[in-house]
Formats: sequence, structure tokens, C-alpha cells
Amino acid sequence: MADRIRKVDYFKLEIPDRPGEGARVLKVLRDARVNLLAFSGFPRGRKTQMDFVPRNAAAFRKAMKRAGFPVSGKKPVFLIRGDDKVGAVYRVMETLGKAGINVTAIDAVSNGKGSYGAILWVKTKDVRKTSRVLGVS
Repeated sequence: MADRIRKVDYFKLEIPDRPGEGARVLKVLRDARVNLLAFSGFPRGRKTQMDFVPRNAAAFRKAMKRAGFPVSGKKPVFLIRGDDKVGAVYRVMETLGKAGINVTAIDAVSNGKGSYGAILWVKTKDVRKTSRVLGVS
């Protein structure tokens, strides 16, 4: 299968960098039955940044607001799915590099059954160009 790439929205939350904080946030989403298309968490200074790509943004925002978690407004990110083969992510990165687009971050993972998924961030100023270069409508 050819890579399937789509532009979606993500939301950012910063929480204290302490044991159990991530689980506390994810429990809120589980209890509200909010399904995530993608999720990433990483240290940022003395805090942890969590990026969420919810299937239903309205349900996500409602659950987070009810729990008192201040999420940042939506921003675009790219989700990629394709066949897991040597060089799969390289093709996307090469295409963007040749177009002069600097990737802010990318996380990719194989499902162990022949396909992979990735989440790719670029600067806001590069979103439109990235969409065009990757053939995303």
C-alpha cells in the first residue's frame, strides 16, 4: 500500500514531570471514552508535554475542561500510515528535505505485522507547503 497521509489537529498539555501524572490525564480520557488517533509525551524543561490527536475533538476538549486540564488550542500535525519496509520513513523525510521543509519532530512505530504509523510535526508556516508536497488535501 502507498503511504496514507492526512493532516489532523492536535492539542497540547503541559503537566508536572512527576510519576503518575500522565496516567492521571489518560484516565480522564479513558473514563470519558475519548479515543485517540495518536499520543506523544516527552519532557520539556521541568514539565512534561503531552500531545493528543483525538478522534473527536469536541469530546476531548469537554473531558479535559471538566477535569481542569488547560489544553492549548488545536494545531495541525500529519499522521502517516504505510507498509513497514526498509526506508519507509526515509521517503517522506527525503521528500520534505528536498522541498526545503524542516521537520520539527517525528515519531514512527511498526505494528510488527507489516505496517507502520508516524506522527510528523512541522512549523505552522510550513503546514500548507507540507500538505502540498505530501499530496494531502
